[in-house]
Amino acid sequence: MKKIVVLGSGLVGKVMAIDLSKNYDVTLADINKPALEQIAKDHNVNVVTCDFSKKSDLKNLLLPFDLVIGAVPGFLGFETLKTIIESGKNVVDISFFPEEALELDALAKQYNVTAVVDCGVAPGMCNMIAGYHNKKMKINKYECLVGGLPQKREWPFEYKAVFSPIDVIEEYTRPARYVENSNLIIREALSDIVEEEFDRIGKLESFNSDGLRSMISTFSHVPNLKEKTLRYAGHAELMRIFRETGLFSKEKINVKGLEISPLDLTTKLLFPKWKMKEGDEDFTVMRIIIEGEENNMPVTYIYNLHDLFDRNSKTTSMARTTGFTCTAAAHLVIENKFTRKGISPPEYIGEDEGCYKFVLGYLEERNVKYKIDVIKKNK
Repeated sequence: MKKIVVLGSGLVGKVMAIDLSKNYDVTLADINKPALEQIAKDHNVNVVTCDFSKKSDLKNLLLPFDLVIGAVPGFLGFETLKTIIESGKNVVDISFFPEEALELDALAKQYNVTAVVDCGVAPGMCNMIAGYHNKKMKINKYECLVGGLPQKREWPFEYKAVFSPIDVIEEYTRPARYVENSNLIIREALSDIVEEEFDRIGKLESFNSDGLRSMISTFSHVPNLKEKTLRYAGHAELMRIFRETGLFSKEKINVKGLEISPLDLTTKLLFPKWKMKEGDEDFTVMRIIIEGEENNMPVTYIYNLHDLFDRNSKTTSMARTTGFTCTAAAHLVIENKFTRKGISPPEYIGEDEGCYKFVLGYLEERNVKYKIDVIKKNK
């Protein structure tokens, strides 16, 4: 039986390990021993403790495996991915790191490695959808609105972190890039707040975030590209206040003779408020609009996702929508159905119709369903 190691036992990592264990010999690795022991007790998953920041330890860990799944926090993501590549291991990664993954493309080709990066829901599935249509039409506009939110709104934040909380703050501080009329625009994160309406949900707000990632490069031919994050109304303004006050700053300040990072203090106070508690449920909402020309006719494709917390398995929607996209891609790589060497953003998987349809089917089997509407107009 082929062997897979999942690096990171967080909300998404453990869900991916459990899903993959149905077909493969899976090991889950993390520095958090109690979390690993609980998972091993309840599921057919091997566990091992490892500090991924220790390069030699990580390389030794990877030796017996056929495929690596990366699910570490963003601040560890780039160096962990680099070590995986230098170990000559194929990898599918969901780590939301600030560095440019394509910088490792030559290295991955040197080591003959297939490295699929940013392979979650967004970035991830949205890229696959864009890649699929990019092969079939001339795209003039791509827009993705996406968010993971608690079903119950609770003051003061009306938010729960359904993936790594430190990566959420990174999303609120990293400058956002989008393309408008073929011009690259760079704006502050949390800017351009717009009210949006969604069926079964009602009103949410969208704001700029740096979610386009690789598409800035791979879709340079598309004149209009934008991705925005969704939250309940008021959240973005509150986070702007936090940021402008300096509470997200990593630069240390002197407080009564002690050197402390404001971000360290903020995370200590904020993360317990953002943590999903027993009984909390979340949902994922995403709307993708692709406009352009297909077969010499104007066409618009609209993809809608409204996914809910799974009460039977007690799995968050964000873990399902992110994790199962990644595990679908893992099946493609380990079974040699996607073999492109180098760094592969998910849009490259979408360009292969067979791979794309496999991922859609894999998600639907797990009740993650995308509703697709097509609007065609005569010239």
